[in-house]
Amino acid sequence: MKNHNTFDPSTCTIGIEFGSTQVKAVLIDDGYQPLASGKHTWESRLENGNWTYPIEDVWHSVQSCFSKLQKEVADKYGSPLHTVGAIGISAMMHGYLPFDKDDRLLTPFRTWRNTTTEKAASELTGLFGFNIPQRWTIAHLYQAMLNGEEHVKRIDRLDTLASYVHRSLTGSAVTGIGDASGIFPVDSDTLYYDRKMMDKFLPLAADMPWEFEKLLPTPLPAGKLAGTLTEKGARLLDPTGALQPGIPFCPPEGDAQTGMTATNAVSPRTGNVSAGTSIFSMIVLEKIPEHPHPEIDVVTTPDGKPVAMVHCSNCTSDMNAWVNILLQLLEMTGARADIDELYPALYRLSLKADADCGGVTVCNYMSGEHTTGFASGVPMVLRDPSKPMSLAEFTRAHLYSAMASLSLGMSILRAESVKVDKLVAHGGLFRTKGVGQRYLAAAMQTPVSVMETASVGGPYGMALLAAFMREKRTSLPDFLNYRVFADAESSVMYPNDDDVAGFNAYLDRFKKMLEVEKTAVEKM
Repeated sequence: MKNHNTFDPSTCTIGIEFGSTQVKAVLIDDGYQPLASGKHTWESRLENGNWTYPIEDVWHSVQSCFSKLQKEVADKYGSPLHTVGAIGISAMMHGYLPFDKDDRLLTPFRTWRNTTTEKAASELTGLFGFNIPQRWTIAHLYQAMLNGEEHVKRIDRLDTLASYVHRSLTGSAVTGIGDASGIFPVDSDTLYYDRKMMDKFLPLAADMPWEFEKLLPTPLPAGKLAGTLTEKGARLLDPTGALQPGIPFCPPEGDAQTGMTATNAVSPRTGNVSAGTSIFSMIVLEKIPEHPHPEIDVVTTPDGKPVAMVHCSNCTSDMNAWVNILLQLLEMTGARADIDELYPALYRLSLKADADCGGVTVCNYMSGEHTTGFASGVPMVLRDPSKPMSLAEFTRAHLYSAMASLSLGMSILRAESVKVDKLVAHGGLFRTKGVGQRYLAAAMQTPVSVMETASVGGPYGMALLAAFMREKRTSLPDFLNYRVFADAESSVMYPNDDDVAGFNAYLDRFKKMLEVEKTAVEKM
C-alpha cells in the first residue's frame, strides 16, 4: 500500500462498470494496481414483458458506488478524491435506450436480456448476410418499427447504457468501437459502422423523420479522447461537490470489451470467458467465419479487431436463488450465516461430487436463451430417482449448467477450425480458486488461466483503457503485454480426463432436458 505522501490521484484512473447485478468502480495507480473500489448492488425487473432497470436506478447506483470509492480513498490515503487522471464508463452491451430531442427517455430501458425481437433479428440477418442477435440495439429498433410503436418517430438519439452514461457525464455522443459493434455491425478496417449494411438498412427507415446514422453514437477506438467531465456530469457522479470537472474520459465500452482487456485477451487466437449473471466467451479471430451462425456474434476488441462472441443469457442467477434458500435455512436455525463464506464452501464441496453430478441435471434458464433457441425460460432440476442426491452433486450440477449452453456454442467455433492459444476466465464464478476454473477447462476442452485480478473484472479493464488513453505510445496489445501484464501472476488448469467425461455425460443429459424445458415453457 502506498503511504499518504506518495498518493497522487492525478496519475490514477477510474473504471466504472454497470454490470447486471452490481455497479462497480475501481481506482488504479500508474502501476496498474487497484488502490480502492466501491460497489452497489442492483437488479433488473421484468415489467410489461421487458427486462429493465429504471433510469433513476442508474444514477442512484453510480452515486452510491462512487461515494464508497471516495470513502475508501479517504480512509486509506487521508485525501479526498477531487480529481483523477482519466475515467472510463462501461456497461452491459446492447439493449435499447431511445431519447427524444429534449433528452427524455421514450421507453423503459430494454436490456440485453430481452428476447422479444426475433422477427427483426431474423429479417436483418437475412438482409445483411451477417448474424444480428435479438439483444442488439438495431434489432430492438427495427422490432419497434415493425410493431408500429408510437415512440419510434420521435427518436432523436439512440444509446446503449454505456454511451448514455458517458454522454450524460461529458456531453459527447460517442462510444467505444467494441460497444458500437453491439449496436450495429462495424467494419474493422474503417473502425466505423459497416457502410454496405447501413445502405441496406436505410430503405427500411425511408418513411422515418430521422436520419438513422445520426441517431447513433460515433464509434471511437481505444486510446482516443472521448470528452471531459462537465460540471453537470461531476454532480451526477458526486452530488457532494468534491469531484471537479475537466477530467478526461476514454471511449466508453461494453462489458465484453472490458473483460477482454482485464484478461489480456485482445490479440488474435486469444480468448476469455466472463461469468456472472450471463456467461460469454470472446475469441479474437484471425478471420471472420465465411457463414453466419445464429449462435455466434461477431463484435470487436476495443481497438477494432473482429471477435467471435458466444453469449448465453443465463449463468448463475438460478444458483444464486438456491444459495439464498440455503442462507435462509441457516438463519432460521440460528447458525451464523455469511453469504461470502457460503459460496466458496459450496464450491469446494462440489469437488467431492461424482464427475457427472450423480444423475442430477439443472436447466438454469431464468430467461430466454438464444444460443439454444428459447424465447423464455423456466428453471428446473431433474434427478435420477434411483440415485441418492447430495448437496455436493446438487451444487456441481448448478455449476455445470452455468457452462452448458456456452459449451454448445463453442462447439460451433471448433467445427469452424477457430484456433485458441490462450483462454482466460474472469468474474465471480472463478473467485474460489480451482473450482469454476477446473470445470470450465473440462467444458471448453482447453487449458484455462485465471489471473489474480479475476474477481476485479470489468471495472479494472475499464480503468486500464482509461490509462491506455493517457499513456498511448503503442498498440493496445503491446500496452497490455509489456506494460500491464508483463509480470502478472496467473494459474493454469488443464482439462482432467475424468472431468471431461463427466461433463460430457452431463451435457448429454442437459441436451435431452431441453426438450423437457420446451414443454415447461409452453405450459408454465
